[in-house]
Amino acid sequence: MTTFEIDPADPAAAGAPRTRTHHWQAGPPISAFPHLTGEEILQEIIAGRIPQPPIGSTMGFRLVEAGPGTAVFDGELGDHLFNPMNTVHGGYLATLLDSALGCAVLSRLPAGVGYTTTQLNVHMVRPLFADSGQVRCEGVALHVGRTIATAEARIIGCEDGRLFAHATTTCAVLAPRRAG
Repeated sequence: MTTFEIDPADPAAAGAPRTRTHHWQAGPPISAFPHLTGEEILQEIIAGRIPQPPIGSTMGFRLVEAGPGTAVFDGELGDHLFNPMNTVHGGYLATLLDSALGCAVLSRLPAGVGYTTTQLNVHMVRPLFADSGQVRCEGVALHVGRTIATAEARIIGCEDGRLFAHATTTCAVLAPRRAG
């Protein structure tokens, strides 16, 4: 039985075995698109011409918007994301934030240039539960230089606009790798 087939009002459902199946398509690395800017790569992902990164399928979120210096992800919650307190694990929030932060930076990078996270600062301000509804994570690049970039992001509830977590990042900007 899947998480979404379980009636939370049914006391017997609490201990019912569950399964969660997801499908993904492993896409090529960003280096396979040396002619596309970061923003163009993100637009190709949204359009479905480049597969969504597999982490999104694993965790239950997807890139839905990108523009110059911005990236937006939508996330689905479920009890498969619970920690021992029966709230959504902070690692889910950190991963979602890191994805939006990194993609916001990527959206400002020229063709052939990549990035990697070097620092991630996460602040969780209220718990998320399986029934908290859909969340949205909005990332904005603040500074993108030759070697360092910074960004900020926040996770809000789609239904009520409540803030659940926010974060900042520092990323190393990676020059194109030489062949050979």
